[in-house]
Amino acid sequence: MTTPNFVILYVDSPEKSGAFYALLLGREPVESSPTFVMFVLDKGFKLGLWSRHTVEPAAAAAGGGGELVLAVENAAAVDATHADWTGRGLKMLQAPTDLDFGRTFVALDPDNHRLRVYSPFEGAQG
Repeated sequence: MTTPNFVILYVDSPEKSGAFYALLLGREPVESSPTFVMFVLDKGFKLGLWSRHTVEPAAAAAGGGGELVLAVENAAAVDATHADWTGRGLKMLQAPTDLDFGRTFVALDPDNHRLRVYSPFEGAQG
C-alpha cells in the first residue's frame, strides 16, 4: 500500500497563503508561483497551496471541509501554540480543550481551512 505524503489546499491567493504558512511553519516554501506554493515538511511530507481559481479540474470544495492536523509534544505545547497563534491574530474555532484523544484546539487559516493542533494523551494513538 502507498503512504500519502502530500496535501493540497485550494486557496484564494497562493502568495498570501504561502506567506501565512511560512510564518506559521517557520520555514520558507521550496516552490512559489502566483498559482502554487509548496512546502516540504519533516520526513518529506509536502503541503501545497493551489489557487482555487486555476486548479484543474475545478474544485467544488472550499475551506472548512477538512483539517490540517499538527501534532506537538505535549499538552503544554498545545497551550503555548494556542497562545502564540492567538497573538498572531489567527481566528480560533476551539480553545484548548481535552477530548477523548488528547489536548487540542482548532484555528483557521486565511481561507478558512481548519488547523487542528493536538497532543495525544499518554497511551492514546497519535
